[in-house]
Amino acid sequence: MPLIKTPGEIEKMKKAGHELFRVMEGLEEKVVPGISTLELNDLIEERIRSIPATPAFLGYNGFPAAACISLNEEVVHGIPDKKRIIAEGDLVKIDVGLILEEVYADMARSYVAGTDNGKKQALIEAAKASCERAGELSSDGAKLGTLGSEIQQIAESRGFSVVRDYVGHGIGEHLHEDPQVPNYGIRDTGFALKEGMVICIEPMVNAGGFAVSTRADGWTVETKDKSLSAHWENMYLVGKDRGIRINI
Repeated sequence: MPLIKTPGEIEKMKKAGHELFRVMEGLEEKVVPGISTLELNDLIEERIRSIPATPAFLGYNGFPAAACISLNEEVVHGIPDKKRIIAEGDLVKIDVGLILEEVYADMARSYVAGTDNGKKQALIEAAKASCERAGELSSDGAKLGTLGSEIQQIAESRGFSVVRDYVGHGIGEHLHEDPQVPNYGIRDTGFALKEGMVICIEPMVNAGGFAVSTRADGWTVETKDKSLSAHWENMYLVGKDRGIRINI
């Protein structure tokens, strides 16, 4: 699928994005102490298949589950496990994709299980705010460096850092398409967006440094300093004057 989508392709992507939003809707109520990450995964997979749609992550490059579920210092790509029980106060990141009518949708959210002293929620709010701000700026002619700079400024102004090794991306008939969408950058530099593109903006915001590493399982990415991390991802249609969120 070309970078610039046709009106018909955009309608398909809006439908896929809406169905994924419905899959994620109300999931926060399920993220409670005592539930396993595999139970959450199975619930998500059931919701996707009931649409009916196909879980995009299951089998993708060998990934063994329908959702990436990462806890606390884990940044992304956590593998659900029946032995991984969510505890009081855990910071839980859920990243999910689906395929509907031959197009992909992708979305991530972060939640706190049970009570929070406010610090974890502040991290989540930084990821959310930076994602939404960059999404608004996704207009025709906007430079990716400007989007990344805005994400970076919001996170760093709140005392956090943004992961450099993992970025957002284009999406369409493939889960990951051009362009790559970094969460850091210099204003007015880089690739210029064009009206009709669809991109995923997904800041991963750390409480400590931005450096990450991959565990021995080959999938789970964690902060090198073991600090907490939050993740927020939305799909945006690049519009004439502003970005339009399509996973709603």
